[in-house]
Amino acid sequence: MVAAVIAAAPVQAETLADVKQDLAVLSVEVQKLKRELSTTGSSTVQVSGDVLQRLNTIESELQRVTAKAEQLEFRIGKVAEDGGNRISDLQFRVCELEPGCDLSSVGQGTAFGGEAAPVADAPIAQGTDDLPFGGELAVSEEADFRTAQDALDTGDHARASDLFANFRQTYPGSPLESAALVGEGQALEAQGDTREAARRYLDAYSRFPDDQVAPEALWRLGETLGKLGSVSEACVTLAEVGNRYPGSEVINAAVDSRIALGCPME
Repeated sequence: MVAAVIAAAPVQAETLADVKQDLAVLSVEVQKLKRELSTTGSSTVQVSGDVLQRLNTIESELQRVTAKAEQLEFRIGKVAEDGGNRISDLQFRVCELEPGCDLSSVGQGTAFGGEAAPVADAPIAQGTDDLPFGGELAVSEEADFRTAQDALDTGDHARASDLFANFRQTYPGSPLESAALVGEGQALEAQGDTREAARRYLDAYSRFPDDQVAPEALWRLGETLGKLGSVSEACVTLAEVGNRYPGSEVINAAVDSRIALGCPME
């Protein structure tokens, strides 16, 4: 649901911008007509009926467009509020599990609809079809990610967690940042650092809810919450995998995790 809502937000924002532009144009026309209707008191010129008719038509249209703009603003605000609240709720659950975590710092939410940071031009790598993203990479970027992934696949978890962390620092805003967060979480989890792993999964899901790895991040977050003893929160999180990503390949894994935890099945 969150992914669909966010994906739809830019279309609504563009429509709202068009509506506001219409408002500005109509306002100018109204002011022009009002100046035509103004009088010094000494003029004998009578205002023609067609001018009054135009003014009434424009004012009626202005009221309609204003109402539409207010409706769109309300809907967009609700979308942003709902998405932010859901992410903050997951952040709060993880913070509760970690001793010393400042709950007052949780709940700032995630800004939706912001522009991505500009990325410098670089040589583009070929043969990236098997990577978990839908864009293009610099040659060194792909190579560094594959090195980290190879370390994870071969069981060199300490090295893998370091390499994924270094990747995120070296390539901020990379199309593979969400995958690097999940990979780092897996490496940390394999080393027994379940809390930090949960943080990486949460970060990957909350920051990149419509990325290809988002369903896996949400599933793994639910798994780690269960390992940390927060079973009820884990059950809610795992159930959200199917609700938010009905076509995901990890739905069966999430169902198996719910069964293993004894979650109520709807």
